[in-house]
Amino acid sequence: MSGFLEELLGEKLVTGGGEEVDVHSLGARGISLLGLYFGCSLSAPCAQLSASLAAFYGRLRGDAAAGPGAGAGPGPGAGAAAEPEPRRRLEIVFVSSDQDQRQWQDFVRDMPWLALPYKEKHRKLKLWNKYRISNIPSLIFLDATTGKVVCRNGLLVIRDDPEGLEFPWGPKPFREVIAGPLLRNNGQSLESSSLEGSHVGVYFSAHWCPPCRSLTRVLVESYRKIKEAGQKFEIIFVSADRSEESFKQYFSEMPWLAVPYTDEARRSRLNRLYGIQGIPTLIVLDPQGEVITRQGRVEVLNDEDCREFPWHPKPVLELSDSNAVQLNEGPCLVLFVDSEDDGESEAAKQLIQPIAEKIIAKYKAKEEEAPLLFFVAGEDDMTDSLRDYTNLPEAAPLLTILDMSARAKYVMDVEEITPAIVEAFVNDFLAEKLKPEPI
Repeated sequence: MSGFLEELLGEKLVTGGGEEVDVHSLGARGISLLGLYFGCSLSAPCAQLSASLAAFYGRLRGDAAAGPGAGAGPGPGAGAAAEPEPRRRLEIVFVSSDQDQRQWQDFVRDMPWLALPYKEKHRKLKLWNKYRISNIPSLIFLDATTGKVVCRNGLLVIRDDPEGLEFPWGPKPFREVIAGPLLRNNGQSLESSSLEGSHVGVYFSAHWCPPCRSLTRVLVESYRKIKEAGQKFEIIFVSADRSEESFKQYFSEMPWLAVPYTDEARRSRLNRLYGIQGIPTLIVLDPQGEVITRQGRVEVLNDEDCREFPWHPKPVLELSDSNAVQLNEGPCLVLFVDSEDDGESEAAKQLIQPIAEKIIAKYKAKEEEAPLLFFVAGEDDMTDSLRDYTNLPEAAPLLTILDMSARAKYVMDVEEITPAIVEAFVNDFLAEKLKPEPI
């Protein structure tokens, strides 16, 4: 276990009181579940979470008082002689985005768990990218032995299971989580078993959210086209509305099914299952309940005729207005080409695709997200905006890796882009051999 944890967290963590703790000592303490808490001292929601999380953490660990430094636990070797209580197998590590060390120190001082040292800025950034953290506060739980993500939305765990009765909060099958009655907007009720044999879109949305309402109008047409084509497809609306009245008003526009608004527990379990961090989000599942894509929103907007339903992910995307938001999800390889040359974009995609597939397969085997997304960018307004924002030269072809969260870019400007050049560029980036330029 310690090998994985040291690769992830480094050799040392610190307590709220500033004492160093060896990461390998977590193994001796029998830690089986690791919570990564992403936050910042300047965020009021993070301050609120820290207070509720401290109470939660103290209850689960059975601490009489979850005071500063309590999370450090016994020293190296302690706990090896006796099996710890199951709930004491939890540890939390704070991963900060603070830019001021004094503010960071003031914030972590009251934390009863551990933190990455302030100086570990590069490691912090890698963790934010690795787990595609897009907002704060965020809390994810990992299996401390395998590194697999157990739960992507720990904030809902704290709210829904304050006593830790469902520890360790592992993912459950979709069929189990969705089980129960579903509604149509005419008041008809159907059992979730009616979904068997169908592709399913799980649609997280709310009436108060303008992008949600815009997507819903497009999705209604997509739903109609897919059904008229004879495909077995159903959508389940999981509301984030602030009142039942708003839910009913919004749902009246939808021809599909919904989890009853009053069934807050089931809505929350679905949010936990898919680690929803923002809306609108459309998760598309195969008939067995396995995720095909988490990017249903992008797919629907890019494929209005639904020719590519059920939207299996493409290794390489052509940059567009609708998918440009994915540039903010982590490092992205972007190959800029002259799209005025007929077939140039398609040729570029074919050049990159074997390399992208190889990377994706490698990380999928480890049940991890691929560390890079892959794009081809032609000559259009979105490409021009991206070049301007990142201060890139006008050259085409131009091979880049853009890391928006780190405000860093890696650029290879050569006359001819070959598969060998792309693969070497990617491997050097993953091995951290490339020197970044600021965006």
